[in-house]
Parts: sequence; C-alpha cells; structure tokens
Amino acid sequence: MPLTKSTQSVEIKELLHLADRVIKTKKDTFLFQEGMEAEELYVILSGKIQISKITSDGRELSLRICREHDLCGELTLFTDNPKYLLSAKVLEEGEVIAIKKDVIEKEIFQNSELAFEFMKWMSDHFRKTQTKFRDLVLNGKKGALFSTLIRMTNSYGIHQKDGILIDLHLTNQELANFCGTSRESTNRILNELKNDHIISMKKGNIFVHDLQYLKDAIGCENCPAIYCSIE
Repeated sequence: MPLTKSTQSVEIKELLHLADRVIKTKKDTFLFQEGMEAEELYVILSGKIQISKITSDGRELSLRICREHDLCGELTLFTDNPKYLLSAKVLEEGEVIAIKKDVIEKEIFQNSELAFEFMKWMSDHFRKTQTKFRDLVLNGKKGALFSTLIRMTNSYGIHQKDGILIDLHLTNQELANFCGTSRESTNRILNELKNDHIISMKKGNIFVHDLQYLKDAIGCENCPAIYCSIE
C-alpha cells in the first residue's frame, strides 16, 4: 500500500517514530508468510518486497511489489488473533522498519490525520485489487498478461523515444505469477508480442513499443495510474 507523495514527508516521519526495530532484508527470503501470527506492520525503507498468495498446490499469484515508503502487512489491523493473509518475499535486499500492530492501532485512534490517511490508503489498495482481479477474470491469459504489462509501465516505466522501458527485471516465471498463468503460456504470448514488434527485450527488461495495442486488446478504461499499477 503506497503512501501518496503529499503524505510521505509527514506521515512517514510519524511512522518512523513508532518503529520497534529495523530489519535488513536479504533477497529470496520472506519478511512474513501466509498463516504466520501477525504482530507487526512494515514500512519499506529500501529494496523491493513482493506480496503474493501461494495456493495449496504450490502455485503462486503475485499481487503487488512494494518499494520505498510502501506499507505491507496492513490487512491485519483491527482484527482479533490476526494471521498474515499473504506472503512477503524479498526481491531486492534493503531495509524495512517494523511497527507493532497494537502500537499503530493505538496511534490511529489518537491521531485523526493518520487515521484519515490510512482510510485513503486502504481504499486505494482495495480498488487496485478489485481492478486487478477484474482483469484476471474477464480477459483470459493473454489479457491478464497485457494488463500486467500496462500496470508495469505505470509503476516502473521509463519513457523513451521509441517506447517505454519497464525498469524491473523479472523472470518469465515471476511475470507469469502476476498473471495467474503458467510460464509456458507467458513465454508463448511474449514471443507473439515480440514477433509483432509490440515489445522487445533490452538487457533482460521488457521494452513496450506499442502500449496502445495492449490497451485496445483488453478494452482498457484508462483508469488513473494510481489504480492501474503493481504497487
């Protein structure tokens, strides 16, 4: 759940004052895993954390990537005997601060500005999740991949003369996890897009040459970028 730019300078400072500890994260480890007792929330200071759901048969559905100034673990607030609903895997090493759940709940009750911001953050978070599941359910495997690429251009896109470079290196399996499909299906669709010159690869990253093609293919509603993202 990302904090808006307007609140980062004030609200992040308030959250930092509530910090219980600082954790150095290592790539391919877990900050927390689904089913664990949820006692803390986390603010990302640096690095990247992938939030995902792992099914009973081992398949993974990636929901978002958290980076600097994002929150994770927030879905456990104000619940009895909470457990983490999702897993948080470290994609890029860095640092996070941990805040005790009961401490931040108490602060929200006492700080109306922080409570208001949390309401806004949670509302944005749920709208993002709803639009993502809408795309996954209604648009099929190809549409899910197209939607994911569009979201990645909004979150990590670098605009260049002949397209948008997605400044995020993911394996085809990791990309497939965002689409809820298999690596083989993702490989096939990516190859079709490359053959049609819709995308290309640049130093291991995806370069989108024709974003409008992807949008037209799924009937994109041009939602604000704040909702059409993978953050």
